[in-house]
Amino acid sequence: MPKTKIGAIASGSGSNFDAIVKSTKIGLLKNKASVEVLICNKVGKYCIERAKNHDIPHVIIESDKHEGTREEFDAKMIDVLKKFDCDLIVLVGYMRLVSTSFIRAFNGNVMNIHPALLPSFKGMHAHRDVLEYGVKVTGCTVHFVDPEEDHGPIILQKCVPVLDSDTEDSLGERVLEWEHKIFPKCIELFHDKRLRVVGRKVFVEGYIDL
Repeated sequence: MPKTKIGAIASGSGSNFDAIVKSTKIGLLKNKASVEVLICNKVGKYCIERAKNHDIPHVIIESDKHEGTREEFDAKMIDVLKKFDCDLIVLVGYMRLVSTSFIRAFNGNVMNIHPALLPSFKGMHAHRDVLEYGVKVTGCTVHFVDPEEDHGPIILQKCVPVLDSDTEDSLGERVLEWEHKIFPKCIELFHDKRLRVVGRKVFVEGYIDL
C-alpha cells in the first residue's frame, strides 16, 4: 500500500508536527506515511525550524497580510498542498478555521487535534478553562475537521486526570504527551483504512492499542 502523503499546517511551535514526523521516521508511521510539506501562516514560528531540521519543505502564507476572503486565503494553501500531492491534511496548532471549500478540496481528509475532551472546552484556552471550571478529567481529541470550531466527527480521545496541584503548564505538559501519541495513531488508522465516518460518528475497525 502506498504511503499516505501528509500536508501539515501550523501557527506556532509545531510540537505535534514534530511528533508526527518522528513517527514517520522511527515510529508506528514508518513505511505508512510521509510528511511532504509544512505550511505556516505566521513568520518566525518555531514550527518552521522544526521543518528545516527534518529537511521538510516549508511555505509561509501570512494570514495577517491577507486582505481577501477566507476562501481566497485557503485557495493559496490548497495550491501548495496539491502541488505536493497530499492525501491527508493535519492541523497541528493551526489557529484559524478552514473553509468548506478547503475541506472539500481534500474530500474531508483533514484532521485536527484539540487539548481537551470535545465537545467540552473548545477554543484556544482549553487548559485554563478546564482548571477554572474544576473538572477532574480532561484530555485530548483528534477529529475530522468541519467548518465549525472544534466540532467535526471525533476519531480518538484520551483521558488525562486533573490534579489539585495542576497549573496550566503542568496540565498542558501531561496532555501534550498523549497528543503526541494519539495523532500518529489516527493517521495510522486512516492509512490502514480502518476509519468509517457516518454522520458525525467515526467507526474504527478492530482493536486500538494506545
